Amino acid sequence: MAEWLYEAGIGENRAALVARGTIRKARIELPGLRADTVAIARLIDRSTGKVMLPDGDEALCDPLPKGVTQGASFPVRIVRESVAERGRVKLPKAVPAPDSAPAPGPDLLARITATGLPVRHCHPHEPDALEEAGWSEVLEEARTGEIRFASGALLLSLTPAMNLFDVDGGPPLGPLSIDAAHAVAAAMERLDITGSVGVDFPTLANKHERNAVGEAIDAALPQPFERTAMNGFGFLQIVRRKTRMSLPELIAADPVGAALRAELRRLERLPPPAPDTHILPAPLLRRIAREPDWIAQLHRRTGGRTHFVEAT
Repeated sequence: MAEWLYEAGIGENRAALVARGTIRKARIELPGLRADTVAIARLIDRSTGKVMLPDGDEALCDPLPKGVTQGASFPVRIVRESVAERGRVKLPKAVPAPDSAPAPGPDLLARITATGLPVRHCHPHEPDALEEAGWSEVLEEARTGEIRFASGALLLSLTPAMNLFDVDGGPPLGPLSIDAAHAVAAAMERLDITGSVGVDFPTLANKHERNAVGEAIDAALPQPFERTAMNGFGFLQIVRRKTRMSLPELIAADPVGAALRAELRRLERLPPPAPDTHILPAPLLRRIAREPDWIAQLHRRTGGRTHFVEAT
């Protein structure tokens, strides 16, 4: 039976939907403004629709309420969290919410609970159920973009315009493309990939084979989504509503932070007593010096006073 595994970690919360011992969906939640938050916003730039929320977060509201003037306040709903791209961070998107009362958006635990599937809370002193299901392997997929399936491989690349899957494998190309379609759908679900997604399949001259690939996507990827037909060059586009960053985007936006949080997860699971000294690479050591709360959480959870030093 499928169940969610949930961990309240240091610097992040984690969840994985596990069925038959395999992770079907992996999710990481970082602190910050959440989708579906309703708040009273103040319009600070009418030309761009930029608003400021009570806690100081900014968002872009489109459309603006009719007749609203700069400096006026009105309720908004966050429909997409902030998205980090190469060299910039896109502000959250908001829409007017005239009939809604201010309230925070649901957190990761609330969202997985709402699926109706069982939720098991995992703790550091217990056997590592997430790792047994392949958590580190999924994080490596998200970090490298390298995803293998039975007859070939996918390479995921993140671009500002869209996420791109490149299909690699040998003939026969028709069956390879069908396998790849199922692998793409599974990866999109596993890694929470949404927005605009392009898939570069091998070129298939046979129209029937091209149509079969589209039908395989339709069968394997849960609705709602839209897609194009595969063109003569093997390219197919999928569009899903985006509300937050995918797992690969989260890691790419802050690879040092992601690596440090994974290391802290491993460290808090070591058998007691906690080590007096722990060696970290220089980038992780510099980062943890800027995260005193993470250190305090580690000491509270392990009962130790671990000191971090640089690897030589």
